[in-house]
Amino acid sequence: MSAGGLNAAQLARIEQHLDSQYLAKGKLAGTLTAVWRRGELAYLKPQGQRDLASGAPMTEDTIFRIYSMSKPITSVALMMLYERGVFQLGDPVHRWIPEWAEQRVYVSGIYPHFQTRPVDRPMTVKDLLTHMSGLTYDFMAATNVDAAYRKVGLRLQGSGLTLDAFAERLAPLPLLFSPGSSWNYSFATDICGLLVERMSGLPLDQFLQQEIFGPLKMVDTGFSVPEAEQHRFASNYERAPDRSLRCIDEASTSPFCQPATFFSGGGGLLSTAHDYLRFCRMLLGGGTLEGARIIGPKTLALMGTNHLPGGGDLTEWAQGSFSETTYEGIGFGLGFAVNLGMAATSAVGTEGELFWGGAASTIFWVDPKEDLACVFLTQLMPSGTYNFRGQLKALVYGAIEP
Repeated sequence: MSAGGLNAAQLARIEQHLDSQYLAKGKLAGTLTAVWRRGELAYLKPQGQRDLASGAPMTEDTIFRIYSMSKPITSVALMMLYERGVFQLGDPVHRWIPEWAEQRVYVSGIYPHFQTRPVDRPMTVKDLLTHMSGLTYDFMAATNVDAAYRKVGLRLQGSGLTLDAFAERLAPLPLLFSPGSSWNYSFATDICGLLVERMSGLPLDQFLQQEIFGPLKMVDTGFSVPEAEQHRFASNYERAPDRSLRCIDEASTSPFCQPATFFSGGGGLLSTAHDYLRFCRMLLGGGTLEGARIIGPKTLALMGTNHLPGGGDLTEWAQGSFSETTYEGIGFGLGFAVNLGMAATSAVGTEGELFWGGAASTIFWVDPKEDLACVFLTQLMPSGTYNFRGQLKALVYGAIEP
């Protein structure tokens, strides 16, 4: 039997592959894979355990840290305000963050003794959405600028700041490069979340619940796990030096079980496979799911267009080696990576496919031309440990019937 025009026997190889190569070898604690095509849930399979210490099995309703898979959601939220005429992509960010009006670019030196120069032009909203803002991440450990982030307490996890205080603390630090001149994975989407707050007048968590999660019936997605649902929460792991799994965030004592104060639109959300698949189905539906219109199809098409200068890929524009994607044949839109075609990527897939991943090895992709979406959830940091996306794409696209 097949569902959604996908061969069931080929899809069954997903379970076999994950079990034989990862779960049986102790490389992963558990996984949850969902594939949707042509209006049907073609594949949904929990495997392994959500918590090794207790032996709790992985289930279809397990709650995961989706980390940077938060970014497409926050980007859609911001572009919903674009549709309401609140801003234009070329508007300067300092219109909403006045303390950023005099930004400068790093030239040399170590914090706090930097040599800097003026930016070539002001940072725009589009620069934030495309990761061409000049911002960086604290954990990059590649430049004196990200070292300064760590010095002043600008951290992906545990900063203890509000979005307002986060932006204020960023204000005196130099940019890595002048906006629009390069691409670098960064806190940019967290600042997009701040823009949502300042443009809408609502805290980010409330805006997302009111405008996206509620209408899409994403009942388990948010910035913390409610007490009544904590029994469904997965623990988080890393690979120890002896290659065993070491728990780094036990579910029952996780900070995610406490109310959030820093609403990280770039990496703070938790979700389930069912919930995130509803977000993906909305994208497949041109911005609408089951009558709930989140965003218009033309705006979504704008987001899914490669906005890298000259239509290039990330090999030409990326500064730094880390992000949630390979670079060859990959462009970037407004909140999503964009597949530029199989010849460009040297991998199976479809031109125009949108995707991203998260720090705990979670991934998703949406392929409008094939009317297909895949969500893969697990809990292993860092995300570059194994090439799950490439392997799953070979398995899923291999199941398409003629």
